[in-house]
Amino acid sequence: MKHLVLLAALVFDLALPGYRFQFPRDHFSHPHFQTEWWYYTGNLKTHDGRRFGFELTFFRKAMTRPEKRATAWDVDDLYLAHFALSDINDARFYSTERLNRAGPGLAGASLAEQRIWNGNWQVRWEGNHQRLQAVAGDFSLALDLAPQKPPLIHGRDGISQKGEGRGHASHYISFTRLAGGGEITVQGQRYQVAGTAWMDHEFFTHQLDPGQAGWDWMSIQLENNTELMLFRLRRQDGTPDPYSAGTFIDRDGRPRHLALRDFSLEPLETWTSPTTGARYPVRWKIRVPSLALELDCSTPLAAQEMVSPRHTGPNYWEGAVTYQSRAGSAAANGVGYLEMTGYDRPMRLE
Repeated sequence: MKHLVLLAALVFDLALPGYRFQFPRDHFSHPHFQTEWWYYTGNLKTHDGRRFGFELTFFRKAMTRPEKRATAWDVDDLYLAHFALSDINDARFYSTERLNRAGPGLAGASLAEQRIWNGNWQVRWEGNHQRLQAVAGDFSLALDLAPQKPPLIHGRDGISQKGEGRGHASHYISFTRLAGGGEITVQGQRYQVAGTAWMDHEFFTHQLDPGQAGWDWMSIQLENNTELMLFRLRRQDGTPDPYSAGTFIDRDGRPRHLALRDFSLEPLETWTSPTTGARYPVRWKIRVPSLALELDCSTPLAAQEMVSPRHTGPNYWEGAVTYQSRAGSAAANGVGYLEMTGYDRPMRLE
């Protein structure tokens, strides 16, 4: 493994301080980095209050640097995509995945085409709007989302450090509040929906240390028009890694970096997957003393585990959650998404 990491560092670029972001270029593919993903998650409602959550995610894994490609049929990039829909009222979770190589035109993330796609699942950028479309066997999604705040760069000096040493980091961009709506279909029933979403985009070559087993990540969209992103990296022994961090985003989109000492995440309840046997914490107590914030994170649907049927990627929990202020302030209530990895087996990203 050590030799593979050294090889990756020689062949692919590392996420290093001082990276100069340029938009819209940096919303799309970075083929000189080995790993990249685009995550869309959100909470939606119908006009009569029926609730849904969704995840549409595109992953890129580079096999070789792009200049080594000989023909369009060469496998230089593999693209994995996950699509999930949480029907909160009916307590049903639908999920599926697909895997394609990039060429010829099967999947990609193109600045020229202004889109990210895997087969007929795609995000198309049209001006200030991001249009999501995905169709599976018995569920589908078509959404038109518009950012309410500018893109945000997490971390410090252009990187989100995830471990000790040079390059154990990612370049991490988010749209922390996307608003809009569209149509979803579940079991042949169509629903017009509206709500809020969150988009994460990270690119890197290696970021996790061998001693890190996985992470717990939360997107938090509060009713006072502020947001929080928190992630707790977990060591193999279950303790939080010192490189755990977060970001607070104020009403005007200004970020404040949070180190591990600035917040705490305390698991309160767990759910055991009948499929993988993994035990996921599905209720949390969140404290951010500098913001005078205490939240209870809970989910109305415990069974939101993304299981890879073809073992093309890790199994993980990704689901819609709600946040309730422990101080009783309605302005500090909100919605978001919770992601938990490495509970059935340690994560490996190299």
